[in-house]
Amino acid sequence: KPGEQKHPKEPPSLQCMHLAVVACGDRLEETLIMLKSAVLFSSRRLCFHIFAEDSLKPEFETKLKEWPSSYTKKFESNIYPITFSVGNAQEWKKLFKPCAAQRLFLPVILKDVDSLLYVDTDVLFLRPIDDIWHLLREFNSTQLAAMAPEHEMPKIGWYSRFARHPYYGSTGLNSGVMLMNLTRIRSARFKNSLIPGGLTWEEMLYPLYQKYKNYITWGDQDLLNIIFYFNPECLYVFPCQWNYRPDHCMYGSNCRGAEEEGVSILHGNRGVYHDDKQPTFKALYEVIRDVNNLFQSLYYPLQSRFLDTVHTLCGRIPQVFLKQIEKTMKKVYENRVIVYLGANHKY
Repeated sequence: KPGEQKHPKEPPSLQCMHLAVVACGDRLEETLIMLKSAVLFSSRRLCFHIFAEDSLKPEFETKLKEWPSSYTKKFESNIYPITFSVGNAQEWKKLFKPCAAQRLFLPVILKDVDSLLYVDTDVLFLRPIDDIWHLLREFNSTQLAAMAPEHEMPKIGWYSRFARHPYYGSTGLNSGVMLMNLTRIRSARFKNSLIPGGLTWEEMLYPLYQKYKNYITWGDQDLLNIIFYFNPECLYVFPCQWNYRPDHCMYGSNCRGAEEEGVSILHGNRGVYHDDKQPTFKALYEVIRDVNNLFQSLYYPLQSRFLDTVHTLCGRIPQVFLKQIEKTMKKVYENRVIVYLGANHKY
């Protein structure tokens, strides 16, 4: 418009990668370790969207401010209350784990965010978020979200054996890591089992829950499976190394992508960071919890801790857990050497 000031578009290298998490109950520390892993490994700036119970908000604010400046300069954070735009809030809050259903409402609440990576609190990043963020470019014209399968093998998968409701594909989906194009989700009309025509995301959620609430076991994850059962063309399926769980190694190694490329995102569901059932997962969690610097103090403590886990099925394949960490550290080292030499080289 005449007289209107033009603002140059922010270059991609400076744009925020949006990361959302929902924390209730005793998930404060777990959430902070997840956010720390994101900061340690990522190169671009991060925007954290933390949905938390009112009692946890001051604790999050205090803990994040205590982080060193080398961390805090890499992210900005927003903390939101737990809210549900449709239906009974108490019903949603009690669905499966406390507050987990909040993730279903992210497209409605974060109206100004175009794309978003949602993760559960028990997730750890073992490579830069930049790399999964790039998968948004691989979406075709109908895809608006990405998740990994719940299992690689139908014969031992939960959905293929026990589900009493529709689910995506042959093994269902795990929603602990979910990449979303929120703009597309907000504008889409979804096929469903409620009415012949399509419904918007917000219109669909509560009626869908009411129809299937007596048949779902895993809460909001089951609702997402039902949605993408009826709308398979809307989903991009990423491989298991982006959502690597104990199921991928505790029955023998069954995630080929992790064997070839290493684990990209570790998902310690079933509380394995806090008990002794999967010591390899617990070792990773505790080393990242205690580490101060990715470059100097992560890799060798992990190698040492892994020596104590070789008697377990997951511990027999330590290279799967270390490969991406090693690759990232090598890249950091090479970049530092290039910058150092470039600054000191004399022609």
